[in-house]
Amino acid sequence: MVSTADKATRLQELHAAPELLLVVNVWDAITAKVVAETPGTQALATPSHGIAASRGYPDGEKIPRDEMIAEVALIVRTAGDLPVTADLEAGYGDPGGTVARAIEVGAVGCNLEDQMKPLDESVKAVEAAVAAAQSAGVDFVLNARTDAFLKAGDRDPEEVLAEAITRGRAYLDAGASNVFVPGKLDETQVGRLVEALGERKVNLIGIPGSIPLATARELGVSRVSYGPWSQNVALTALAKLAEDVYAGGGLPADTRKLN
Repeated sequence: MVSTADKATRLQELHAAPELLLVVNVWDAITAKVVAETPGTQALATPSHGIAASRGYPDGEKIPRDEMIAEVALIVRTAGDLPVTADLEAGYGDPGGTVARAIEVGAVGCNLEDQMKPLDESVKAVEAAVAAAQSAGVDFVLNARTDAFLKAGDRDPEEVLAEAITRGRAYLDAGASNVFVPGKLDETQVGRLVEALGERKVNLIGIPGSIPLATARELGVSRVSYGPWSQNVALTALAKLAEDVYAGGGLPADTRKLN
């Protein structure tokens, strides 16, 4: 078995490599198994929204931390030697303690969102998470997320981009490995983020209408993940099956036995 420390080193290498790191998010043991066994998978990522939804909670730190960590632990065990990065929302009121708990169950990276809290407060959260990882002796991949675009509303896009850059720089200076900027960003916005924060330092989310993966790679993006969208793909397939069955149909001809 690969050690937690070695998995962390591997995850850091994947983020720094010239190839774009692609992670299809998983939310329980069976989805972790399916994605882990899919050729091309190099790492797994969990979505906080997806895990919360699968356990009957809304998004937004409504799920108890213990339940979130328990699911992360199960996914880590299922992943075997693959590194796992976990979405830990904003740290459940204790970012340092939450990162320590995640490392204890074998996670070697995490998303930590700022929720657009005051910058000094967000920087302290990043610093606490970094300190927890250092205390554990793990080269943890801290993916500091800014919600600048998600919470932009009707603000001037230039102002939003400038704030995302300011926050991203502050988080990198505080010890974050990468900066996660979710939202529907165009090619110019992504290019300017990479220029300001550094190549292989910007992570994006794949959503309907997002820039092509090839373009993200050419611009110097480090990673693209899929958050709750992978779960939505699965749920769409389930809904379509129910609709087809009720209409007198049956299983799609291309269905694979994966469990």
